Amino acid sequence: MIEEILPNLYRIEIPLPNNPLRALNSYAIKSSERNLIIDTGWNEEPCMNAMQAGLKDLGIDIKKTDFFITHLHADHMGLLSRLDTERSTIYFNQPDADRINSGPVWDEFLDYARLNGFPEDELQDVFRSHPGFKFKSERRLPFHILKEDDTVAVGEYRFRCVATPGHTRGHMCLYEPEKKVFASGDHILRDITPTIQLWSDEWNSLEEYLASLDKVYKYDVELVLPGHRSIFKNCWERIEELKDHHQERLREIISILESGPQNAFQVTSQMSWNITYDSWDLFPVSQKWFAIGEAISHLRYLEAKGTVQCQSETGKRVFSLP
Repeated sequence: MIEEILPNLYRIEIPLPNNPLRALNSYAIKSSERNLIIDTGWNEEPCMNAMQAGLKDLGIDIKKTDFFITHLHADHMGLLSRLDTERSTIYFNQPDADRINSGPVWDEFLDYARLNGFPEDELQDVFRSHPGFKFKSERRLPFHILKEDDTVAVGEYRFRCVATPGHTRGHMCLYEPEKKVFASGDHILRDITPTIQLWSDEWNSLEEYLASLDKVYKYDVELVLPGHRSIFKNCWERIEELKDHHQERLREIISILESGPQNAFQVTSQMSWNITYDSWDLFPVSQKWFAIGEAISHLRYLEAKGTVQCQSETGKRVFSLP
């Protein structure tokens, strides 16, 4: 599906088969000189077919096209290695580029999950079903690094880069101040809540995410172009809803820990999740993985605030109320 949003700015819907996200919103901006594509989809044939059909319908020459990638997740950049050409500029952020260029981190993630109570017999199935592993880019990419307040100009649009860490360490959005348009990637979504996960002790993802929401709240935004689901206008209202959601999550975790010390996997199994399965045991292992990553980010946030404490017991991290 192709939708014209503003003059020379289009949304191409890229399907994400068998995934709760359903589709990625890839945005194409046309100009007489260079075109720009914001995010691409998985490295998978249905994504490639939809992208090629969209570009053909819009009359976009891929050899005259550059790319802006909001963050490192495969649904946003996996297809890039099949689209870029020798003439392409790939705009990207430094923290996510560093993560990609440091090489595979799957073993580190598995170790961290074990530390937080993820069952060993289910861990082995995680990456066989994980789309980030199956549909990633095929090769190393030549990134052109952008930082806060850098400008990406294409046709009548002059986008300003806005660093919004939280969903990933380097997540970056684009803001067009004259047209008051905000390309939000996975920072702000209308119909679903962005996942804020944590898989290391190197940072506090939820703290940074909430700070990034407050940062964007100060911008004069009339139209939000999210990475998934519907385009929307009520940016400030949605930011308040997202902040309330995470406060509710934090209260829920505190309530769960009132029954005694538990590891992150145990806490996760008792949290409320908007997913169509009758019990936690029936969750696909990939959904358990995303859920525990989200729970850990909230536990880490509470630990940093001094609301919960963490200690090691028999090789597992256990969280409790002081």
